[in-house]
Amino acid sequence: MAALMSFEEALEKFEPVLGFEVHVELSTATKMFSAAPNDFGGDPNTNIAPVDLGLPGSLPVVNEQAVRYSISLGLALGCSIAESSRFARKNYFYPDTAKNYQISQYDEPIAFDGEVEVELDDGTLVKIPIERAHMEEDAGKLTHVGGSTGRIQGAEYSLVDYNRAGVPLVEIVTRMIFGTEHRAPEIARAYVATIRDIVRSLGVSEARMERGNLRCDANVSLRRRGTTTLGTRTETKNVNSLRSVERAVRYEIQRQAAVLDAGGTITQETRHWHEDTGTTSPGRPKSDADDYRYFPEPDLLPVVPSRQLVAELRAALPESPAAFRRRLQTEYGFTESEFRDIINANLLVEMEQTVAAGAAPAQARKWWLGEILRIANARGVEPGTLISPLHLSELIALVETGMLTDRLGRQVLEGVVAGEGSPDDVVEARGLAVVSDDTALLAAIDEALATQPDVLAKIRDGKVQAAGAVIGAVMKAMKGQADAARVRELVLERANS
Repeated sequence: MAALMSFEEALEKFEPVLGFEVHVELSTATKMFSAAPNDFGGDPNTNIAPVDLGLPGSLPVVNEQAVRYSISLGLALGCSIAESSRFARKNYFYPDTAKNYQISQYDEPIAFDGEVEVELDDGTLVKIPIERAHMEEDAGKLTHVGGSTGRIQGAEYSLVDYNRAGVPLVEIVTRMIFGTEHRAPEIARAYVATIRDIVRSLGVSEARMERGNLRCDANVSLRRRGTTTLGTRTETKNVNSLRSVERAVRYEIQRQAAVLDAGGTITQETRHWHEDTGTTSPGRPKSDADDYRYFPEPDLLPVVPSRQLVAELRAALPESPAAFRRRLQTEYGFTESEFRDIINANLLVEMEQTVAAGAAPAQARKWWLGEILRIANARGVEPGTLISPLHLSELIALVETGMLTDRLGRQVLEGVVAGEGSPDDVVEARGLAVVSDDTALLAAIDEALATQPDVLAKIRDGKVQAAGAVIGAVMKAMKGQADAARVRELVLERANS
């Protein structure tokens, strides 16, 4: 394992300089240049068309919806939209791109010169400069079989799945970010979270990092204090969680500082992030001048959006993430700490959608930050992948109307998470509805009182706390499917009748 300098010492000796390339997969019905379905999953090599496979004679056709989404995203990033932009062939050996080049944009991107305001955990606002946002297509997926790490080193063979090849992407590239200092890892996480919130609010991407809908390449270099010379950067590729982005930036700062302080040099290279060890490892050397060869794409005309279209898309933009947060906190009436918990759990969009579906803000917060977050943490997944806001609002309604107790609600949640259907489906299939028939409850109460005459005597003597034993027995007899408050009310009535 590489030697590390403490984070505090690294910041005393060096200034971190950051840069990010965030890839956003667009949620169009079809791919960027073909009519193949843009669906996640599916059997390998089924969501494909001749263009995706680079077959002779097949020609790309630009996805109009992807262009509209890209313009909307560029506008939300504060960018200028190019009156004309071109596609290029990015030539590099791609084992998972059949035609051996990627259609991308090079010197004429669709959007350029923007700025994003990022809010940190304590409310501090940081402005991140955006150099460009350009359209391109995704590559396929390689699965390396036979090795111990899942990487090509040591694998016996590799399998290629072209389902993802040709999926529409927007790559958002920042300018160099200075002045982050000790908050560099936090700013990295907050920036990627802000991009995720923007694309989700626009409705252009699901932005599910665990699926690769949104991926971050984190560039880190160090500049020695007292100098103006920029350091050599590394690019940690395809980091796919907010926590990992923060950890990867912190690790690279500590690793590079140790190398430089010992008199070594940093290699300009890509690096791989290892979630299990919290470390990076070398990928391939990367040179700005010789890394790729770009040529104009001869099969595609320039993209020339009308000013009317750009104006329409600008008028349709939602509010910024910062304004969105401030509005929701006011509407929900949460304290700063209560609202901060929602933001830190990355559940603001889910909260808003749950409330919009009819749930009370306090109940939505309780379930998202309680049982759902507990299950998500245990499984190592994002909470929003476990249950939809609509289904949670339906579950909350069942609890609030008395059809379920909290305990039964948690069982229903388990069923929904397990894929058993909607809350109503789970209640019906598992028979979990609260018993509201007083006749059945009274029968169970009478039986419990008959077997505990001493408790009955205590209740009649005014020691109402003794009713707990009877209530417990009734709840057990009803398998938890009773309203404890209603049972207590009936126990006291029955004991004193």
